[in-house]
Amino acid sequence: MVAPKFSTKPKICYRPIRPSDLETLEHIHAKLFPIRYEPSFFHDVVNGCDIVSWGVVDSNRPDGRCDELIGFVTARVVVAKESEIVDLLGYDSSKSDQTLVYILTLGVVDAYRNLGIASSLIKEVIKYASSIPTCRAVYLHVISYNNPAIFLYKKMSFKCIRRLQGFYLINGQHYDSYLFMYYVNGGRSPCSPLELLAAIVSYLRSGFKLMAARLCKSDDRKISKWAKCKESHSLVSPHNKRNLAVECTGYDVV
Repeated sequence: MVAPKFSTKPKICYRPIRPSDLETLEHIHAKLFPIRYEPSFFHDVVNGCDIVSWGVVDSNRPDGRCDELIGFVTARVVVAKESEIVDLLGYDSSKSDQTLVYILTLGVVDAYRNLGIASSLIKEVIKYASSIPTCRAVYLHVISYNNPAIFLYKKMSFKCIRRLQGFYLINGQHYDSYLFMYYVNGGRSPCSPLELLAAIVSYLRSGFKLMAARLCKSDDRKISKWAKCKESHSLVSPHNKRNLAVECTGYDVV
C-alpha cells in the first residue's frame, strides 16, 4: 500500500481517551468495524469504567483538528478463572487472583495506516499487562477474513491458539474468528498431548545418554586397571612372578 500524503509531516502523540472524544470514537468505530457497539460501551470507554484505553492524535493536523482521535485501542482486565479461555492457560485453581487483558477494539483511520501506530498501541497494551503482577496473557479475537490484522498480530509474536466457528454474527451471517494470545509474566499454554510426548521422549533420551556415559566410564576404568596390572607383571623379575600373580588375581598359584 502506498503511504498517504500529508500537507505537513504527522506528529503522532498518544494520550488517554477523554469524554470529549465520545462522538469521534463512535464515528471511527462505525466506519471501521462491521459490528455495532452499544452506546454504553462508548460511555464506559471515555469515562474509564472498567475499560482501559489509549488514544492517538496528530498534533500537526491542520484545521484545528490536532487533538482529534486518529486511532485508539480499548481493553479490559478480566479474571482468568471466569474467562472463556481458562483451559488455554495451564491455570492453577489455587491462584484465584490470576487475570488477563482482553483487547476489545483496535483501530486507525485509513489516512494514518502503515505508520506503525497499531503496533505502538499493541505494545502499550502489552506493557500495561506486564505491569500487572497477576496478569498472565493478553488475548483478542480477529474475524477470519481480516488478513492485515492477522498478519500484524503474528508479527507482534501473538500465537494463534484456535479457530472459533461462527463466532461473529454480522447482518444475519456467521463468520469464524481466530483467537490470538500473547503470554506475559510467565504465563504459558498447557502442554498438548504431542508436546507432552515430546517431553517424555526427550527425558528418556537424556536418561539413556547418561547411562551410556556411565557405562563407558566404568569400562574405561576396568581397562585402565587391567593395563596397569599387566604392565607391572611384565616388569618384575622371574622369581617374583609367582607373588605378583597372587596379588593380581587373588588366587594362589601352585
